[in-house]
Amino acid sequence: MKILFAIQGTGNGHLARAEDVIPILQQYGDLDLFVSGAQADIKLPYAVKYKSKGLSFYFGKSGGIDFLRTFKNNSSKEVYKEIKKFPVEKYDLVINDFEPITAWACRKREIPCVGLSHQSALLSTKVPTPKKIDPVGEWVLHNYAPVDKYVSFHFEKYDKNIYTPVIRAAVRESKVVEKDHYTVYLPSYDDKKLVPLLAKIPQIKWHIFSKHAKKPYHIGKLSVYPVNKDEFAESMTSAKGVLCGAGFETPAEALYLGKKLMVVPMKSQLEQHYNAASLKQLGVPVLKKMRKKNLEKIVQWLETDERITVQYENITAEAVARAVKLGRQ
Repeated sequence: MKILFAIQGTGNGHLARAEDVIPILQQYGDLDLFVSGAQADIKLPYAVKYKSKGLSFYFGKSGGIDFLRTFKNNSSKEVYKEIKKFPVEKYDLVINDFEPITAWACRKREIPCVGLSHQSALLSTKVPTPKKIDPVGEWVLHNYAPVDKYVSFHFEKYDKNIYTPVIRAAVRESKVVEKDHYTVYLPSYDDKKLVPLLAKIPQIKWHIFSKHAKKPYHIGKLSVYPVNKDEFAESMTSAKGVLCGAGFETPAEALYLGKKLMVVPMKSQLEQHYNAASLKQLGVPVLKKMRKKNLEKIVQWLETDERITVQYENITAEAVARAVKLGRQ
């Protein structure tokens, strides 16, 4: 069986999860990979047959999406050409992790496409929802990468086709210790904004991983690093707590590791506000924005030792098997 696995390449979460999904998919047939999108800081340790800029959202520096850069770097004409040309008909099965080009190519040619993503979980009416729903964001969730059937991942098993998170083998096998630092990963904030803010809590040792930093630097107890998969994993597994965006993979891994967790959802990113609603229901503190006004809330979080206990079993093989089965039906 010829299988195509199409992966969203914006951000790092999809590619990080793919590292564990790929070897399982390879057991079912001849596998080709397609990655579309930008803004990722990690590379897959597997050969990628197809690559594309795709339809990428670019992170800003003040807590949201850089809409001007997103608009400038996306050509609808080029994307349409790619959709028209992409050879999805060569494959017996297309597995899609929120990747728009193959999703639309399959839809236009009436070829079955099975979603294997976190985003598809948000289509269920049983997941917690944010207080305010952005109609544009809701439209994007339903239409950005449409699929016929899907298997999903979320913080809890809210529905029959939703599995708990894929926790990477590297994280599962890591030795968890607790040192005196806190790990920070807020990709939509510039480190030049985070450093002066977190420096106002001088007694805390911070490891800040920034998409905007080109090389490491240190100011007092603050250490800033470019995003590196292995260094970030080492910092997080030995951290006292994690302050991060309300994405999916990083909060899920922090919960699995038993770390204190606080999240800051990205502005104008509906998926993160859905995630924040779920995390808040679990008991995770949610900060609206990184600003001086909210420092007191961060200090309160630092002073507590409250942790959320989760049991995330290794469900990756089961979820992939379910996706393959749906594709064969």
